[in-house]
Amino acid sequence: MRQFGEAAPPPTFFEKLRVGLAKSASALGLEALVKKKIDDVSLAELEAALIRADLGAAQAESITAVVAKGRYDQDVATYDLRRIIADEIAKILEPVAKPLAIDPAIKPFVILVAGVNGTGKTTTIGKIAAKLTREGKKVVLAAGDTFRAAAIEQLQVWGERAGAEVVSRAAGGDAAGLCFDAFTRARQAGADVLLIDTAGRLQNKAGLMAELEKIVRVLKKQDPTAPHGTLLILDATTGQNALSQVEAFTAAVPLTGLVMTKLDGTAKGGILVALAAKFGIPVHFIGVGEHEEDLQSFSADVFAKALTGAA
Repeated sequence: MRQFGEAAPPPTFFEKLRVGLAKSASALGLEALVKKKIDDVSLAELEAALIRADLGAAQAESITAVVAKGRYDQDVATYDLRRIIADEIAKILEPVAKPLAIDPAIKPFVILVAGVNGTGKTTTIGKIAAKLTREGKKVVLAAGDTFRAAAIEQLQVWGERAGAEVVSRAAGGDAAGLCFDAFTRARQAGADVLLIDTAGRLQNKAGLMAELEKIVRVLKKQDPTAPHGTLLILDATTGQNALSQVEAFTAAVPLTGLVMTKLDGTAKGGILVALAAKFGIPVHFIGVGEHEEDLQSFSADVFAKALTGAA
């Protein structure tokens, strides 16, 4: 028990995630459903709510079928309904809940980071760099978003915080050339990891997607196996648009992992379930805020409980 005047402990990541996904949990409307017996009407309402929450039609149908099994024409407590749905969502998410793995035999291990404008890409790179340096890895950052001077400055700030060297050029420079130089520098420095920031690009802009492909070709001149990881940063608030983003970026540069940001305060957190079911791409991290500790490794069970409001 806290003494009078003692500050409350900071919220845990799960508490932040649960608060952040409160709108998503509310969108399911489970309290209203349990005021009536499980029947055709309530099951149809549940399926519609799951679809509205961006879980995807197929997932909504399968989850609803599990709820109905052995419970038809029965009353189900709110707690039990949340737990049942959370368990089913966790089963969908479990295969993609994989931590970011760095192969120590590859130096530098090159990670290319992409995403559309406004996803929090540069900030996320800084947070990942900080985590890796705390683990004892030597990290070099490449400021490949040469379109925005602010992105270069932002990455330099994160690099200083993380103790990671930043390779940059003046704004407006050639991004592929910068990435080539960064690879050379990372190799000279004996870095374990090279994290490459890239310009935010809309998935329907062919020129910008072609530039991303060019960066990959340039990296392969240094190491035919590079990049060793390609992460796509997704903004949870975009909902169904995240599906088209994954499709477009996968066509340009095969993705090895996803990071979902801005899960604090969105009603569209369920899109992660639809992404997992459709693409099966590993989800490495999720984010609920601006601070370094607000980016954490993805846990299927923790996310499912927060999404449904389960304890």
